[in-house]
Amino acid sequence: MNKLNGIIAVMVLLCCMTTDVSGQLKQKKVLNYQQHDHKVIHFGFCLGLNAMDFNVSPSLSDYRNDSLLSNVSELSPGFHIQAVSALRITNNLELRFLPGVAFGSRALQFFKSGKLYDDHHQIESSYIELPLLLKYKSVRVDNMRGFIIGGLNPRIDLAKTYHEDEGIYMDLKLNDLCYEMGGGFDFYFPYFKLTLEIRGSWGIFNILEERSTPQPEFQNAINKLRSSVYLFSIYIE
Repeated sequence: MNKLNGIIAVMVLLCCMTTDVSGQLKQKKVLNYQQHDHKVIHFGFCLGLNAMDFNVSPSLSDYRNDSLLSNVSELSPGFHIQAVSALRITNNLELRFLPGVAFGSRALQFFKSGKLYDDHHQIESSYIELPLLLKYKSVRVDNMRGFIIGGLNPRIDLAKTYHEDEGIYMDLKLNDLCYEMGGGFDFYFPYFKLTLEIRGSWGIFNILEERSTPQPEFQNAINKLRSSVYLFSIYIE
């Protein structure tokens, strides 16, 4: 009987020890790629999809019945590629420079007296982008951390000129400046960090060129035209 009690006691002790060790192993999750958080400067690249839009402000004359009204009819998917250069400022703050290119298009429709007048203005954009953004990161939880991001993005539109042979009579300015805001999550893997980010970009200036075209009524129908772009990005760093 004493031997049986001893065996039971040993078995209970082993079960308790096993449960305790198992609980500790569950609590202590392996932290991947910890050295990344201590780098002063690091690099990477980005691939993503975007949807380009316009914020259209009509001319004062558009309130007449016989004048043209303009609107963006649909958003078409585009894509962008960026290089990543990041400077660590604090444990939770870094400065990011993301030079790259973005391609996309918008479709403008014009209405007259409530009826569709023209829907052939498919305006394409090929941007050179130079965003300078601040990224504020949350405390790291296991192998993930959230963040918010914002800053300014100067853009150069290499496809801004109107195309008379295609019936497009909108002339846009070459340069633009946008403010950007967004957020997302960082995921740490053994040898790299994967980031998923959603960001919006809104133009500050009027990009409609004050220049006459063969059919000026289209540009005259718009008082101000500001760009906006919505981006989903995947980063590898």
